[in-house]
Amino acid sequence: MNLMYHSTRSKEIRVTASQAILQGLAPDGGLFVPESVPQLDKPLEELAEMNYRELAYEILSRFLTDYSEEELKDCINRAYDNKFDTPDIAPLKKAGKMYYLELFHGATIAFKDMALSILPHLLTKAARKNNIDDDIVILTATSGDTGKAALAGFADVKGTKIIVFYPKDGVSKVQEKQMITQKGNNTYVIGIRGNFDDAQTGVKKIFGDAELKEKMSKAGYRFSSANSINVGRLIPQIVYYVYAYTKLLKIGAIKSGGKINFVVPTGNFGNILAAYYAKKMGLPVDKLICASNDNKVLFDFFRTGIYDRNREFVLTISPSMDILVSSNLERLIYHISGNDTHKTAELMKTLNTGGRYEISADMRINLNDFLSGYATVEETKEAIQRVYKETGYVIDTHTAVATEVYEKYFKEDIDPSRTVIVSTASPYKFAESVLEAIGIENIPEDDFEQAKLLNKISQTPIPKAVEEIQSAEIRHNRVCEPGDMKAEVEDILKII
Repeated sequence: MNLMYHSTRSKEIRVTASQAILQGLAPDGGLFVPESVPQLDKPLEELAEMNYRELAYEILSRFLTDYSEEELKDCINRAYDNKFDTPDIAPLKKAGKMYYLELFHGATIAFKDMALSILPHLLTKAARKNNIDDDIVILTATSGDTGKAALAGFADVKGTKIIVFYPKDGVSKVQEKQMITQKGNNTYVIGIRGNFDDAQTGVKKIFGDAELKEKMSKAGYRFSSANSINVGRLIPQIVYYVYAYTKLLKIGAIKSGGKINFVVPTGNFGNILAAYYAKKMGLPVDKLICASNDNKVLFDFFRTGIYDRNREFVLTISPSMDILVSSNLERLIYHISGNDTHKTAELMKTLNTGGRYEISADMRINLNDFLSGYATVEETKEAIQRVYKETGYVIDTHTAVATEVYEKYFKEDIDPSRTVIVSTASPYKFAESVLEAIGIENIPEDDFEQAKLLNKISQTPIPKAVEEIQSAEIRHNRVCEPGDMKAEVEDILKII
């Protein structure tokens, strides 16, 4: 029996996993969710003996049921290969009393690699499986990391083009340089004069533009997404939460069935949502701790039951979390409403028209899997310095938000030996901010000189991703206003 998917806003829109991956976004603007969440039906001790690729098959085969074993294993082997600089793929590092799940050992040194390494392979197989001859146009908004990871994944993949929009002044220098130097005849990068929410809103409008869709079809194109709204992005992220648990089990840090907590630096809500699905699959998880920066729309939501994006947008040193519209929260809303598509659609309409919504008392009770906290920029810097001084371990500005949230809110109540901090990016990606936080004076302006200094301090190798961009040619220099995003897409695809 195939596991089917439907929209968060209507159960009438029902598709297979491969069709959901191809479409990205449901036709009614909703997000695809599985009709049921499959269970982990093998003993945890058996899963603990598996490597990352083997465990990935166990998880993905339960969700992506219209892919054959051969197809899935081919996707997995192509994704999790030597582009990762450690055979563990997602190593669990202990620093002091805390465990850090390092998700930054891929080609672009951020956690987005974990899913975007496999998505292009899932997508191209989905196209063949569904007899699609159109070229697939990946349209993505990024707050810094998704863009580069998606560009790297789809570069020169036959039958695809990828267009990435990013906030021109809202990403780190390394993040921007990674994107604008991206090779590939099918890659396009456009900076917008606005923030991530402007980019994400613009992309959603383009997806929902019926006239443009018709033009695309006539020209032999169809849109899909590499954002975490795509289930092909979301489901592979479940794997590393199960992997983290099995690593703790294997080293004897926990006993089988013992519950652990995850602290997740959170922006668009996809990463922590994957942990929620892992728990729904039966992984023994106690609390999912949602860590926000100064853009604390999620912290306020978990505290009050009110989601309100009508507030000042703050640029911080953790730019991938500088988000006020957390798209993946819609999937959680669907689940806590008792899988009520009508209620979900109603709340999303309220959000679109007024910028806010309030959930019911019953829905708030169903949020008890989650805790939340936030860290200011100054607190984030203090966390980087504290962890370095106490342990010698260097963390990036996003991981530091999660670390500080644990220390600030939960240190007295939640056992660090049963808690995993999800480390979402390499400190080399935000070297200047990290060096400043550690207390280094006279930081060089040159990115690579900063990397060399960080290498000396952290005693960790400079990632290949950083070395490669030092002399790389700038290949993308398009910049536009948010209102001109559609025109840019039409120009690239020559469908004006």
